[in-house]
Amino acid sequence: MAKRKDARVTVILECTSCIRNSDKKVSTGISRYITQKNRHNTPSRLELRKFCPFCYKHTIHGEIKK
Repeated sequence: MAKRKDARVTVILECTSCIRNSDKKVSTGISRYITQKNRHNTPSRLELRKFCPFCYKHTIHGEIKK
């Protein structure tokens, strides 16, 4: 029997402000979160406001490729 594609997929969210500030020589790190999304309800890339421990504030975390 063929296995059908699941609607839920695992995605990685990465801090967008840490990416912009990473050209500095002193890089503290990049904040990443792992979550799930429904592929049928949200076909576009996911963006959520999450806390970044490196920026010490809530920033937008965008979906990246695995």
